[in-house]
Amino acid sequence: MLGPIIGILLALLIALLLFYFVRKGIALVINAIIGVVVLYLINLFNVMSLFGQPDIPIDIITVLICALGGIVGVVIVVILHLMGVPL
Repeated sequence: MLGPIIGILLALLIALLLFYFVRKGIALVINAIIGVVVLYLINLFNVMSLFGQPDIPIDIITVLICALGGIVGVVIVVILHLMGVPL
């Protein structure tokens, strides 16, 4: 009698945990896509030329920072680029 109840509760707990992690994962993927697209748009519209700087090089480091940080990552990359820190 107690075994099936524990099994059902364990299955519900696993389902809730999976739902939580999938939902967070989708949010991270969307954040990463937005960050990389914003970095591309900054280079496309030559925004850095307004500050007298060349375009931000799109390489593995800048893409990883923008993908992990999203918009905040793009802001960090832009500030570091304006300060002259090579990435």
